[in-house]
Formats: sequence, structure tokens, C-alpha cells
Amino acid sequence: MTELSFALLGFMPVLVIVAGLHDLTTMKIPNWLSGLLILGFFPAALALALPLSVVGVSVGAAVVALLIGAGMFALRWLGGGDAKLLAAVMLWLGLPGAMPFLLFTAMAGGGLCLVLILARAHLQVYAGNGPVWVSRLLEPKGDVPYGVAIAIGALLAYPASPLVRAFAGV
Repeated sequence: MTELSFALLGFMPVLVIVAGLHDLTTMKIPNWLSGLLILGFFPAALALALPLSVVGVSVGAAVVALLIGAGMFALRWLGGGDAKLLAAVMLWLGLPGAMPFLLFTAMAGGGLCLVLILARAHLQVYAGNGPVWVSRLLEPKGDVPYGVAIAIGALLAYPASPLVRAFAGV
């Protein structure tokens, strides 16, 4: 059972890395990634014998994150894929991982924005010489692939999640 639990724990990190890279290169996060994250949580919770109350709190945290993400999407602060990824990740992190996740995501997002501002100001001349996705990133008023920040925040906060803590016996 330990090998299965370990494999299931690796599911979320792999998918958020794929989501972050997909957002970086296409400015889109496919629905199937968020869907797989949601579907993958329940077998992981079952394999690690998470109490039903912890699963319920995690579902509640994900719903709240989805509502907040939808509001941010309505205000055009982030994309729809970002809002769905945020909620799917929150399902895995639950309440114990929520604050570290939000803090790490905000810090990563700020750093990403700063890097893009500097790159757009100083590397614009190189924009046409690379892949299309690099040119898109360097557009002066281009979008920010916030899925990258969400992925970084998720990876850094994951040790605080109920799933990892259950696996570690904490």
C-alpha cells in the first residue's frame, strides 16, 4: 500500500508542473488538467485513510477557492483556467495548506510579474528570435501566465497538506 500511496501523492505535483508549463507556453490551462486533479484527490484520500471530515473540509476549501477565483476571473485579474486550477489545488492542500499556498503563490506571482516587467523592458529586441511563446511573453502589455505561480505555490505548500502529513504519519 505504501508504494500506491506514494504514487498517488506524486499525482498532484506532476499535474501542477504540467499545468504551469502549459500556461507558460500557451497562456491556457486545459480543463482536463484541473479535472484530473479533482478526480485524483479522492483515490489518494482513500488510500491514505483521510478521515471523512478532513475530506469534507478540503472540498469546502476548494469550493471557496473556486468562488473567489470566479470573482477574480470576473474582475479580469486572472484567467478561467487559473481559477479552476486554484480550486483543484486547494482540494489537495486542504485547510492546513491553504495559507502557505496563498502566500507562496502570491510571492511567486509577484516575482513572475517583476521578471516579466524587466524582460519586457530590456529583452524586447530578442522577442522575434525565439519560439512563439517567448515572443508572446515579451509583448509589452501581454498577459501573465499565473498558472506558473499557482504551480510554484502548490509545490511549496504541499508538505503542509493533510495527504502528505497522513503519509508521513504526522
